[in-house]
Amino acid sequence: MVTVRNAVMEDAGRLREIYDYYVKNTAITFEYNTPSLDEFKGRMEKTIQRYPYLVIVKDERIEGYAYAGAFVGRAAYDWSCEMTIYLDHNARKCGLGRILYEALENALASMGILNLYACIGCPERDDEYLTGNSADFHAHLGFVKAGEFHKCGYKFGRWYNMIWMEKIIGEHGSDQAGVKRYCL
Repeated sequence: MVTVRNAVMEDAGRLREIYDYYVKNTAITFEYNTPSLDEFKGRMEKTIQRYPYLVIVKDERIEGYAYAGAFVGRAAYDWSCEMTIYLDHNARKCGLGRILYEALENALASMGILNLYACIGCPERDDEYLTGNSADFHAHLGFVKAGEFHKCGYKFGRWYNMIWMEKIIGEHGSDQAGVKRYCL
């Protein structure tokens, strides 16, 4: 049984556990240290004030989470947002990421969001810390590469590129309706 639901603060420990693997073992995130539980909860609280923060549960265990946030933080960008997803490292490549990301996309569309963005670490060639899997995942979901920054992230003694991918999910009008806050 697989379900997607809104994250609650009681999920923070499990979500932090999922994220911790990526901080310590990959260049998928460019953070060097896993945030404390309080800091992680603070990040969740900030996101939940305006955007969806979702978890995917399989057989009563949280297997991943995804959330959205402001793209740049200025009013003119309100129709755009950045998306983030993390799955338990043992739960990848089984369809959970697609289910979770599509639920997040639908929630964002219902708010009036038009443009989705993903900031992705990208190696010049795959290595033990970073592969092109994230870019491939996003491409399978309809995202296209919009830009690349070269050797901008340094982790594990190596330089990594970062790409931006985008997906347009709505119509852009000359008298655009405002974006609604996400309602739990």
